[in-house]
Amino acid sequence: MKIGILLSGCGVYDGAEIQEAVLTMLAIKESGHDYVCISIDKPQHHVINHLTGDEMNESRNMLTEAARIARGDVKDIMKVDPADIDALVIPGGFGSAKNFTKWAFAGPDGEILPEVKLFIVNLVNVGKPICALCVSPVVIAKALEGSTVHASLTLGTDKESSPYDIPAFAAGLEKTGAKASMKTIREVLVDTQNKIVTAPCYMMDATIVEIRNNIKAALAEMIMLV
Repeated sequence: MKIGILLSGCGVYDGAEIQEAVLTMLAIKESGHDYVCISIDKPQHHVINHLTGDEMNESRNMLTEAARIARGDVKDIMKVDPADIDALVIPGGFGSAKNFTKWAFAGPDGEILPEVKLFIVNLVNVGKPICALCVSPVVIAKALEGSTVHASLTLGTDKESSPYDIPAFAAGLEKTGAKASMKTIREVLVDTQNKIVTAPCYMMDATIVEIRNNIKAALAEMIMLV
């Protein structure tokens, strides 16, 4: 089985969350399957100094940055057909809310990149499972907005510690037409009807071991949907 990993760059504050991306790769290989890294040949919204949190006066390309995580082996989304993969995983990181969509700046009213929307819609239409980690359910929500598909998604829970406003995110998901659920770092949400799995990961205060377990559980559920 070949599983796509859609990367929005490299680095939690301006691209793909590196730990989630690498742990996704590991979980896929441990399950006996292969992966292919995919990204977009476009500039990311901005560049953040991950030491200070300050914006840097430079520009970087999502595909080029994703190659750092993929060890150079990454494909342009425009050259990948849904038939090429059996399922797709979207790790978290602010790139999902800054590069793939503009959720970080306009919430549920933010735009989504047309090529990302088309790729996700095509996968859903042909019944290929999708797993969205951390903040990436917002990408699914925006891709399916206005369609007849109302996915059940989670971004975490307000019952446990989180660095983010989970109720606000949940309300945003609902505004797009998705159905929001609360899940802890020890849980995943499986939308069997639409073949979509979501897991909170670093939307919650969690250790890297908890993140690994959350991703592994989500990937196992997604693989069963193939």
